[in-house]
Amino acid sequence: MSARSRLRRYALATSSAVAVSLLSVFQPVHAAKDVALVSGAFIRSISVADLSYLAETGEARGLLADLLKLSRQDPEDVAKLLNQKLDLPLVLTSRLMSTRIGEVILTRVARIIYPLKVPAPSVSVPAIRAGVINGIQIGDGGLTAIKFLQAYPSEVMEINIPALMAVIEKAESIAGLVQFFSDSPLDGLKDGGS
Repeated sequence: MSARSRLRRYALATSSAVAVSLLSVFQPVHAAKDVALVSGAFIRSISVADLSYLAETGEARGLLADLLKLSRQDPEDVAKLLNQKLDLPLVLTSRLMSTRIGEVILTRVARIIYPLKVPAPSVSVPAIRAGVINGIQIGDGGLTAIKFLQAYPSEVMEINIPALMAVIEKAESIAGLVQFFSDSPLDGLKDGGS
């Protein structure tokens, strides 16, 4: 790739990031107010204000406190997860989400989280993209779960519990497979034995 082509791509990416930033300054800010946990006909909403309170204080309140007790989760551990910051450069992240791989990842994530009752990728993928980009912007180059929710452009974000559990099971099975191959069956090969 020539230097001129790289410069042109860099200028395009930078101008896109600036345009997103300017649009978010001039447009009214919409943020998620509730997170709806949905499984079939079951639906329970947790307010983003309660999640933010947990992230700030380490103490749960309302329905969130009941859910954490039921699932035997320590509120302080959940608060740490909500505050865990990923340092993400705005321009690079924006560019990566626009690649084919980025689109595939966003489409898969959009099966789990989407605006309430609107799981269509034509709506959910741009919502996730906007939540990430605007979350990085308000997070000064870093993204936390709370910043994502504060930047998510729908009042209610739905989390499809069965889809989330399927992903968790796959992740656990992959972790188990990696653990299996890194444990005893390969010890003889690692030590040079048979």
